[in-house]
Amino acid sequence: MKIFNWVTAGLAVLTLAACAPSTAPQAEGGDEKSGTLQVWLFDEPNRAPKEKVIQEAIKEFETANSGVEVEVTYIPTTPARHEKFKGAFNDPASAPDVAEYGNTDLAEYAAAGGFADLSADVSAWSEGSDISPDLLQSATVDGKLYGVPWFIGVRALYYRTDVFKELGLAPPTSIKELAAAARKVRAEKPDMYGMAVGGEYTFGALPFVWDAGGDIERLDSAESREGVRAYTDLFTDDNCPPQTCASLTGGKTVELFASGKAAMGLLGNFNRSAVDAGPAAGKYAVIPLPGAKAGSVAPAFAGGNNLGVMKSSKHRSLAVEFLQLLAGRTYQTKMYGAMGNLPTLTSARDQIAASDEFLLPFLATVSAGTKFVPIDPAWVKIDNQKVIPTMLQKIVTKQATLEEATSEAATAVNAAFGRP
Repeated sequence: MKIFNWVTAGLAVLTLAACAPSTAPQAEGGDEKSGTLQVWLFDEPNRAPKEKVIQEAIKEFETANSGVEVEVTYIPTTPARHEKFKGAFNDPASAPDVAEYGNTDLAEYAAAGGFADLSADVSAWSEGSDISPDLLQSATVDGKLYGVPWFIGVRALYYRTDVFKELGLAPPTSIKELAAAARKVRAEKPDMYGMAVGGEYTFGALPFVWDAGGDIERLDSAESREGVRAYTDLFTDDNCPPQTCASLTGGKTVELFASGKAAMGLLGNFNRSAVDAGPAAGKYAVIPLPGAKAGSVAPAFAGGNNLGVMKSSKHRSLAVEFLQLLAGRTYQTKMYGAMGNLPTLTSARDQIAASDEFLLPFLATVSAGTKFVPIDPAWVKIDNQKVIPTMLQKIVTKQATLEEATSEAATAVNAAFGRP
């Protein structure tokens, strides 16, 4: 077993990726039964727990497959990952056999022809039927399955139970109640934000848009504007001041809540360890983000990562076998314990929920209905160009009216899709 860090070899790979032609032919793979299996997994701010689980899986796999060695490279989740994958697609000699990738990158990578169709492999896999059709869609393009959903991430509303109790507040059941509670906290505790919101927090804003009936592809519709208004109305001095919060990312909102500087925040199940490591530990609870209608749940973005097999892999059977080991119930459960990753296997989620009540509001959020970004290469352009953050920031800093900013964003979205 060998483990590499992308940082130490980044220069060479970036040069390779930059020089690789975007239309290079894809080499055919093979099915060798021995040798080195190359694996790319995403790096993490705190990689040690993940690495420990992966090492367990590698040991099990190498024991079961004599003459096979697994070599892992941890790659960054920064935008540079796109160039790294493009380089691998165009130069099979530099490509892994198995790779972890974000499900929002699926359309771009499928269009490049880099991943193998695993439809038949998953159909034959004993645990394949334990993944819901909805989740499999996050790895599917044009009817072909280009990976296995490894984990999903959904966000829900974290709130400070001690602060709410002190101020006589009940957990909000609607967006209106949420805004009122946030402003009461700010009024009573000026050194604390009521709810941390971010102008660069795309997946914090989208639930408000989706709840109102809006959509990424119709940002200038009446419904989308209603949702954008509900979110941007939280950027006020009596909650989260625009001069500070307009530049906040999702990660920064996590830091504000975890550090005790915000009474509420829209955080993921995957942020649990960060919160438990800060002053807010033991003083918070989680509920699904309420929608505009009292008692409703706003649709959450179903983020997460997939595991795929490269089309150029020369160890296809071994690659599929290792992928299925990592994506199976045993290691999905271990990854939840290590990183808080929400399993995609129904049986694994049920097992965890039975012993960990923390998971319940996230499962309720999933049950209420989740949303996804467009499965189209255009999404990468929209995301990289920060179309939604720019829209939000212009509104909250009063550089543009809501109507102007949403119209401008809608034009950018149409351009990304190649529409007039």
